[in-house]
Amino acid sequence: MAADFDEAPPEVHHYESLAEVPWDIQIYWKQRYRIFSKYDEGVWLTDDAWFGVTPEPVADKIAEDIAATAPEGRVILVDAFAGAGGNTIAFAKTGKWKRIYAIEKNPAVLRCAKHNAQVYGVENKITWFEGDCFEILKNQLKDLAPYCVLFASPPWGGPGYRSDRVFDLHTMEPYPLAKLYDEYSAFTKHLALYLPRTSDLKQLAEVVEEDRKATVVHYCIEGASKAFSSDSE
Repeated sequence: MAADFDEAPPEVHHYESLAEVPWDIQIYWKQRYRIFSKYDEGVWLTDDAWFGVTPEPVADKIAEDIAATAPEGRVILVDAFAGAGGNTIAFAKTGKWKRIYAIEKNPAVLRCAKHNAQVYGVENKITWFEGDCFEILKNQLKDLAPYCVLFASPPWGGPGYRSDRVFDLHTMEPYPLAKLYDEYSAFTKHLALYLPRTSDLKQLAEVVEEDRKATVVHYCIEGASKAFSSDSE
């Protein structure tokens, strides 16, 4: 039975049957328990947010990997694109971080993320910011940079990326790889990017400075390729 929470705003939904779900997200709704295992406990999503949530088993594995490899003294995790909270919740569940700072630009999606963190019982481990992640990193979080690991699962331009045999990171919308890498590297040298599984690795190599290294991890569910994460240090 769903937990007793505040009423969802109009653009936020908890669909309970396939008949309620818009046709273009029905494929995602059918996989709802992979996306959020506690979906039936009252998970909220906007229709657009379904496209961007990292499946929970992948989010959990990414969180586990980043926690295990974080340098000593890096006790804060910043999630630059929190979305509906999938990765943020996974980071909170590890118990690794002294604090998690999660940033989301869309107020309705941020409502979902806060609510979903309540569903998973980790809301007290997270500080939320509404706004542009680049501005918040520069202004509100700059003093925490020496203690941070930054994770970013940026928008990829919508579900159309799946039709690309090789995904062009230079034209990724709304933020090309070079902008993401330059902005985040100015904040911290310890960052991880979650990118489409068909991304052009040569393009990734081009943006990494010669004196740094990038580790690429390929994530799958039951043999199906989902995405890869690139860690830079």
